[in-house]
Amino acid sequence: MSLHVLNNSLWFPPVNEALSDGLLAIGGDLSIDRLLLAYRNGIFPWYEDTTPLWWCPDPRFVIFPEELNVSKSMQTLLRRRAFTFTTNKAFEEVIHNCQSIEREGQDGTWITEEVKNAYINLHKHGYAHSAEAWLDGELVGGLYGIRMGKVFFGESMFSHASNASKYAFISYVQQLIKEGIQLIDCQVYTSHLESLGARMIERDEFIRLLGSLIV
Repeated sequence: MSLHVLNNSLWFPPVNEALSDGLLAIGGDLSIDRLLLAYRNGIFPWYEDTTPLWWCPDPRFVIFPEELNVSKSMQTLLRRRAFTFTTNKAFEEVIHNCQSIEREGQDGTWITEEVKNAYINLHKHGYAHSAEAWLDGELVGGLYGIRMGKVFFGESMFSHASNASKYAFISYVQQLIKEGIQLIDCQVYTSHLESLGARMIERDEFIRLLGSLIV
C-alpha cells in the first residue's frame, strides 16, 4: 500500500488505507479547514522536520469519560485542592510548555512553530482548548486539545510539578463529563494515560463513534 501525498486540495484518503503503523498521508497544510476535516475523520498530524505527517492508527487509544480511573492518592489531592484548576486561561503558555518539555525516547518535538501557531489559531476560533494546573500562581501543568461535538481530542500535556498534569487532566475530564463529552481521544498508547483509564479500541469502532458523536 502506497503513502498518499497531499496537495492544496482539501481531502484525505480513507483511513483504512493507512500503513501498518497508522501513517496515512504526507504533506498539505495546517489550515483550520484541513485540521477540522482531519479530526472529524479520526486523523491527526505529527511533524517530521518541516513536513506534516497524517496518522490514523489501529487500534486507537481512548478514554470513555465514565471509565476515568482516579487513584486514592489523586482523590486526596483533589479533595485538598492541591492545585488551582482553570480552563482556557493560558492556552499559549500551555502549548509552549508542551513544545519545550523533553520527552523520553523522543528526539526533539513534533510541536513546531507552525504547529503551535496553527493550534493557537484554532483556539482563537473556539476549537482548541486548554486545561491548567497552578501552584502559588505559577503554571505547573496542563494539557490542550480539540473539541468537536461530544468528543475531545487530546494532543499533549506537560508537568513541572509532581501530579500536576494528572490533576489538570482528571479535573478536566470531570468537567467534560458535565458538559456532555462522551469520548476522549488519546491517539496512541502511554502508560501514564492507561493508569487513568485509557484503553485500546478498534479503529473501525473509533470512526463509527466519531460519526455519531460529531454532528
